[in-house]
Amino acid sequence: MSNAPIPSNIHLHKHSAELELGYGGDETYRLSCEYLRVYSPSAEVRGHGQGQEVLQTGKKYVNIDAIEATGNYAIQITFNDGHDTGIYSWDYLYDLCTNQQSRWQDYLARLEAEGSSREPNSDPIIFKS
Repeated sequence: MSNAPIPSNIHLHKHSAELELGYGGDETYRLSCEYLRVYSPSAEVRGHGQGQEVLQTGKKYVNIDAIEATGNYAIQITFNDGHDTGIYSWDYLYDLCTNQQSRWQDYLARLEAEGSSREPNSDPIIFKS
């Protein structure tokens, strides 16, 4: 059984691309859609074990298209880049909220180490005649 609180309020701010989670009285967190996408609990992102994680790149402008309840224990998020797998349990969401700063810094460091970017792929188009 989990000790993580269940959000009392979930609100998508589409314009700012943030998901707001409220917990009880005045505990509120705003998570960017990009952050939620790069830390998706799906096997596509996390792999099937330690060391199999796949670094997500080019997700700076991703947004959420839909949020659905999954029983009484989680939500499933559909992102506008087509990603719709992974169940965000209340435990995992609360962990993302309370460890947002360190997780985000870790993500940025991994991007830099890989020579990758948050920006979507912007390879030039080459026309051949």
